[in-house]
Amino acid sequence: MVAAVNEKVAQYLGEPQPKLLRSTRKMLKFLKGAYAAGVPGMMAKPSTDLLANSGGYSFHYGCPNPEMRDIASWILTSGQDKSRRIAKLIPALWKRHGQEDLVLAGLLLANMSEETLGESPWMAFIHLFEEQEPLGALLEIGEELIRGGHEVPDDEWLIAMASQSQLWHQVAVLFLSLRRGGLGDIRVLVATAPGGGELFERIRNRVLSQEN
Repeated sequence: MVAAVNEKVAQYLGEPQPKLLRSTRKMLKFLKGAYAAGVPGMMAKPSTDLLANSGGYSFHYGCPNPEMRDIASWILTSGQDKSRRIAKLIPALWKRHGQEDLVLAGLLLANMSEETLGESPWMAFIHLFEEQEPLGALLEIGEELIRGGHEVPDDEWLIAMASQSQLWHQVAVLFLSLRRGGLGDIRVLVATAPGGGELFERIRNRVLSQEN
């Protein structure tokens, strides 16, 4: 069954607007309106404020995933002949750091080519990281990259990544959890990763328990 299009979001977005992509500032403002249009009518703002604060986001409207995919599709259509403009929008979304901004950045990254980005989508992804990031959101974006046809990088890449910082080491474990099959020699990377919260430790233990 095909999901119904949210009419409020569709009406707000309208036809693709290639010219809007020329201004990152105007696009960011426009996207906040799109997020708001996608929020279910019964969503309570105090709960979204609480989620924003607890998740380390600058804001959280509560726009559902299907609507976020519609917004990403609209951007990709608007910039189909100017994909580098979309690539420039991604770090601006991440810097603003709303919950929907991170989701949208992941959706766009998953649909970008290495040629357009100037590096692999995985490399472009980790270069967005600030000192602290919500690991759950990073895991979801990793899953989105895989759905977009981008395979998890090899062991050498992950080992090099893990050596850069504690956050990058933890995220390397998240990336490994998305692979199929055993860990092999890279098991030590998982075992020696810095301690994290409940989500991270649950993932770490699951990955280690799957290794025979």
